[in-house]
Amino acid sequence: MNLNDQMTELARQAKEASRELAKLTTAEKNACLLAMAEALEKNVEALKYANADDMELGAKINLSAAMMDRLKLDDKRIAAMAQGLREVAALPDPVGRLLDERIRPNGLKLQKISTPIGVVVIIYESRPNVTADAASLCFKSGNATILRGGKEALNSNQLIAQIMIEAGRKVVAHFPEHAIQVVSVTEREAIPALLSLTQYVDLCMPRGGEGLIRAVTECSKVPVIKHYKGVCHVYVAAEADLKMAEAIVMNAKVQRPGVCNAAETLLVDKAIAGQFLPVIGARLFEKHVELRCDGTSHAILQPLLAQFKSARLKLAVEQDYFTEYNDYVLNVRVAANVQAAIDHINYYGSAHSDSIVTRNEAVAKQFLAEVDSAAVYWNASTRFTDGGEFGMGAEIGISTDKIGARGPMGLEELTSYKWLGIGTGQIRG
Repeated sequence: MNLNDQMTELARQAKEASRELAKLTTAEKNACLLAMAEALEKNVEALKYANADDMELGAKINLSAAMMDRLKLDDKRIAAMAQGLREVAALPDPVGRLLDERIRPNGLKLQKISTPIGVVVIIYESRPNVTADAASLCFKSGNATILRGGKEALNSNQLIAQIMIEAGRKVVAHFPEHAIQVVSVTEREAIPALLSLTQYVDLCMPRGGEGLIRAVTECSKVPVIKHYKGVCHVYVAAEADLKMAEAIVMNAKVQRPGVCNAAETLLVDKAIAGQFLPVIGARLFEKHVELRCDGTSHAILQPLLAQFKSARLKLAVEQDYFTEYNDYVLNVRVAANVQAAIDHINYYGSAHSDSIVTRNEAVAKQFLAEVDSAAVYWNASTRFTDGGEFGMGAEIGISTDKIGARGPMGLEELTSYKWLGIGTGQIRG
């Protein structure tokens, strides 16, 4: 069977499974998810053994330290996967909700009901825990899922899916065995082949770096929900609580610099730049963060080099403001006022997550209203843009699109809807 035939069979099986999944009751889906969670916990050693092979491959192909960390499965991460499944089971079923209801003058009753999307393809890199997260969310929302992880995680991904399927089949006799499938071939050509099958595949969600997401978007013939990159900002306004601002900036940048909701640019109002920048600069240098500055902030921070001999302080070039570093690098720029900060964010940002720190409610409301991003915060870190932090349970991804889902995506974002017309013999004149 050639590659195109393999992908066609995979997608056809998923479409059939999606029809069967739609028939499962909420109680059946929840029972399956709880059984899957228990099964993952019972197979910790097998999962770590399979993951060890993946880690060995990752080392051979020279994955970065950050990617190797994402690839690793240990007791804590396996327990977190199981807990994620239990949290999804505890969430309300998003399918079958009455979204709208109206009765027309002729007596025709119309109801708008949430439904599964159908077949969802998830493409991601290195993180095997995404397999459980994505599969559980798709399963709870009645969608069949086809998972394409990186070749370096294939053993882990296949075993996670196998454990989940076997657990579900033990609980529900009519569990569709192709509800969760992992693409077993590693050829890159598998992705465009799979994403050309518009008769079977309903949606694709790529998770990973900008290069992966753009490649998937450009080759796909099915709809793609995405965000290309996370160029996130924190703006410390003139009337900020500076202690609060200090904590928020540090959290947004250094708690996990390799994630998409970490801050990449710090904007500081000119009224407080001379006071705030030396303090936050020292904190950032202590964490070995490289600062790329405009002329004003560079001049303010320059004296710190006498104290921090190994500090990295550079003048920024324009491209830096468009860059998602995913590393201990931060742009710093002094803004004339809130409007200048808003203009900077809307021009250089990626419409992901941006924050203002201020006591001034009017300034905050202007920022919240005018920054055109999926998540905008007042006196809080950008690191909260996450399905779990938003109370959605496990997260399927984050979207910066404006049509369809936007921001963190959980169960509700994995549903579509249909209209039901209930009549008594009405005909249109």
